[in-house]
Amino acid sequence: MRRAGGFLRDSSPAAAGWSAASGTAVAYWVNATGMPGPPPEYGSHPFLHPGGRVAWTKDRLEDAARTRLGGAKLIVVANREPYIHNLRDGAVELMRPAGGLTTALDPVMRACGGTWVAHGSGSADRLTADARGRVRVPPDDPTYTLRRVWLTPEQENGYYYGFANSSLWPLCHQVYHRPTFDPAHWAAYQEVNDLFAAAVLEEARGGPALVFVQDYHFALLPRLLKRARPDLVVAQFWHIPWPNPETFRVCPWAAELLDGMLGNDLLGFHTQYHCNNFLESVDRTVESRVCREGFSVTRGDRTTRVRPFPISVDPDFAGQYLAGDWEAPVAALRRRYGLGDRLLLLGVDRVDYTKGIPERLRAVARLLDLNPGLAGRFHLVQIGAPSRTNLPEYRALTDEIHGLAAGINERYGTPAWRPVVFVNEHAGPELIYPLYRSAAGCVVSSLHDGMNLVAKEFVTARDDEQGVLVLSEFTGAARELTDAVLVNPFDVDRLAAGLLAALTMPPAERQRRMRRMRAQVADHNIYRWAGTMLSEASKLVDHGPRPAAARVAAPRVYVPADDAALLTYPA
Repeated sequence: MRRAGGFLRDSSPAAAGWSAASGTAVAYWVNATGMPGPPPEYGSHPFLHPGGRVAWTKDRLEDAARTRLGGAKLIVVANREPYIHNLRDGAVELMRPAGGLTTALDPVMRACGGTWVAHGSGSADRLTADARGRVRVPPDDPTYTLRRVWLTPEQENGYYYGFANSSLWPLCHQVYHRPTFDPAHWAAYQEVNDLFAAAVLEEARGGPALVFVQDYHFALLPRLLKRARPDLVVAQFWHIPWPNPETFRVCPWAAELLDGMLGNDLLGFHTQYHCNNFLESVDRTVESRVCREGFSVTRGDRTTRVRPFPISVDPDFAGQYLAGDWEAPVAALRRRYGLGDRLLLLGVDRVDYTKGIPERLRAVARLLDLNPGLAGRFHLVQIGAPSRTNLPEYRALTDEIHGLAAGINERYGTPAWRPVVFVNEHAGPELIYPLYRSAAGCVVSSLHDGMNLVAKEFVTARDDEQGVLVLSEFTGAARELTDAVLVNPFDVDRLAAGLLAALTMPPAERQRRMRRMRAQVADHNIYRWAGTMLSEASKLVDHGPRPAAARVAAPRVYVPADDAALLTYPA
């Protein structure tokens, strides 16, 4: 059926255009005369994407949350809280923590409302929460509730620094760092998962709820929730890579972890590759029925759907920090470190052995060896937020980076010029986004990364369509941002060549690449990630009968459908 000035929504091949290979119906724009034609300019329709497809926006996500969730409450569970209150010089100070998870999920919760359950880690968190650990956030415009869970130092050490980050983190990242498996850490991990289950069940009282569990800290939580409340809909997103089955099975508690995760109704990873690794791990470790055509696992009487949902960022967030006198923070940093008006290469990371920071610094040395004429013309500014400093390997890494920076500056620098500036402190978006906007290039040299949102943040900040993204091919983002300069961070010559490209690429080439990457991130934004995953999970909130989907040839990868596309796959 046609309607003037809208979408042609008939899904028949004749009306909408059919792709037999993908099994998708393509929506065309219908102009005022009732004839199919090109869509109007992007922005003239609130949800319209270039090419006529409906775009995911904050408004559309809010609408989807209302219509898809109905009366069900949305509860997000994450170790990290989006807002931390600390005491400093006797006053309460608010901090936004570093890390991709909180950066990605905060705008989703602002759009959807609900409750975020997290570890209350700040020194003033108890002072700012009520008796049940609840506080409304964001502080300047509250739209959702933060429920803080209190842990003892022993619990935090065993669960977070122990099992989560000394066992699971190195197990899942293929960077040749050996995991440790301590039974005491495993016991603390179980105990904290029990504590979070109790908090979630308290928040879910009184009606239906969709519980959205985040990451590797809570592999046991889905099963605990389902045992207590089988009616809850539980979805989990695993923000880090999933290893191959041979690697995963070295964990002494591999079966218990998988059993916990198979309590989910829906389980998401960044890439199809990680989904496949998970299915293989399940097939070789626990008794279950794995359906590779339908991308699902049935264990007992419960089925878990396994899908790729590449996470992203809010493309409009950068604009909040790039208005008015946005260059002032960069000018202050240039004065502080004596950077003058030289070109900047920028790194923004937590100090973590998966991020490839030492490799990045060695590439600067190699670049100067091969191109001595570049001396005095640029700086690598490495923002390195302190991370997991309770663990000796992280303290050793910080010392290594300081030592490498000092050695490079001594060998190649002059009294007036330091090639490497290591800023080992937390930096907020009020500095980071102006740095993104000013830099000649952003360097993401992760040795292994599920996605890496710094790469996408950099792209969203470049409304000038300039700047060069140097991106490790071992990140999930490399599958989407193919116009970046892709590098192997283990190959110092190739990484040095990437740095050279960032400093010397012609403006027209920079514009061509950045324009395409900006379109990619604008389309595949955080609202699309949340909307497609929550829409998929919300189908299970209503347990009434549904019509069977049409059967088509099974796709080899799963692609989430949106409002302007139809996709069927075996149940």
